[in-house]
Amino acid sequence: MDSNKKITLQDLALKLHTTPATVSRALQNNPRIGKKMIKAVKELAEQMNYHPDPIAHHLRTGRGSVIGVVVPRIDRNFFSSVIGGIERVAGKAGYSVIISQSNELYENEKAAVKAMFMKKVDALAVSLAAETTDYSHFEPFFSKNIPIVFFDRIPEELAVNKVIVNNFEAAYQSVVHLLEQGCQRIAHLAGPQTLNVYRERLRGYKQALIDQGIPINPQWIIKDAITLETGKSAALQFLKSSWLPDGIFCAGDFSAMGVMHELRKAGVSIPGQVAIVGFADEPFCEFVEPSLSSVNQLTLPIGEEVASLLFREMETNISERTPQTVQLTAQLRVRKSSSSM
Repeated sequence: MDSNKKITLQDLALKLHTTPATVSRALQNNPRIGKKMIKAVKELAEQMNYHPDPIAHHLRTGRGSVIGVVVPRIDRNFFSSVIGGIERVAGKAGYSVIISQSNELYENEKAAVKAMFMKKVDALAVSLAAETTDYSHFEPFFSKNIPIVFFDRIPEELAVNKVIVNNFEAAYQSVVHLLEQGCQRIAHLAGPQTLNVYRERLRGYKQALIDQGIPINPQWIIKDAITLETGKSAALQFLKSSWLPDGIFCAGDFSAMGVMHELRKAGVSIPGQVAIVGFADEPFCEFVEPSLSSVNQLTLPIGEEVASLLFREMETNISERTPQTVQLTAQLRVRKSSSSM
């Protein structure tokens, strides 16, 4: 074969005695294609130095082998790591990724989604902003059958593709862990209840207490406390009150850091007097003193599942598409902030 000739899907298909459509699906890890065929296609593609042709794809579909991603913030390890997982799968399939952040604002999210639609992305991955309660800005994607996968922060009431972790169970196990350390007065720094992830973490917190016969005290629940500053404020509130919790389950690691900082500054021993658990397992959790117990959300696998689900949607006939929910199991990583170990 001429070494200057550009290798096409047809070339690969002829070598393997199959169809270009099958080769295309195999390159995208479509579950309809057997593992043996996927392996054979990828090995041959590498041998023949095959690269997808984005221009041909664009002319054929009106799109440019691009996946759009909209997240609340890209300066959080959770979202940047999920994006890394999406890029890992997308890159192997010859797709590029464009990213936009809403900064937790509905209007920003709405503008970002509109821009993605105008750029004619092939598919869209979204984690909702804290302000988002209306989803009409996604309607152009739905009406044009452009695949969307929502992850982490999802619209629970919509029948759409979703990738989530077991927030309820992870929160439940975190509170059980605190109870096992002897804690009885367990506070919760909760996130915005407009978002499913924080509602589920609050529900898990409450259920763990109920199952142990411990009454839920509304004073133990601090609302909208997921930042460093709100964590510090919560700690000051605890210190000024007539009681001090002996355990704190935080809906995020930044609030956990804030509450831990202020309590230690006031001379409170952690975990001796107050045991603390966060959520997200940010990189700093392992290096602060004491190291912070936190729930690891398997961020790279989330991103990989999101991208894989998007590709499955793109390769499935519109009439055969069925909304799917993929749930991964988050795990509590116990460190010194909640256990003397």
